[in-house]
Amino acid sequence: MEIRIDNIEKIHEAARTFIREALPQHNVIAFYGKMGAGKTTFIKALCEELGVEEVITSPTFAIVNEYSITAPPSAKNTASEDLKIGAIYHFDFYRIKRLEEVYDMGYEDYFYQPDALCLIEWPELIEELLPETALCVNISELPDGSRQLAW
Repeated sequence: MEIRIDNIEKIHEAARTFIREALPQHNVIAFYGKMGAGKTTFIKALCEELGVEEVITSPTFAIVNEYSITAPPSAKNTASEDLKIGAIYHFDFYRIKRLEEVYDMGYEDYFYQPDALCLIEWPELIEELLPETALCVNISELPDGSRQLAW
């Protein structure tokens, strides 16, 4: 499937479509894309549509940020009401130098938690640890500046 985001004003609409189409079947989402492709921006919109009210930032230095759903899902996003998400974990593995770092942080406790949603930036650095059921999403910038999500 593909979603095209023509401009930043359409990102929440794209996030709602993604929630409807991808989240019911997957709780680990691996976002691939070049630096500046929009991974963090899309994850921020996704979290906001799911009801996260906290400040959402890339966990580049912390490696993982945890968000709680504290507000009802977006009024325009009735599909997210059926999802059973207890916590959202936002990972950024850009700074990982060795897989042992990921083992040491206890990645299994996150990836295999049944009511958790794991959103991963730079998954190519830990690919061998991703669950078989992980959804791989490619985000690319098109020549006209729009973005395309494909999975």
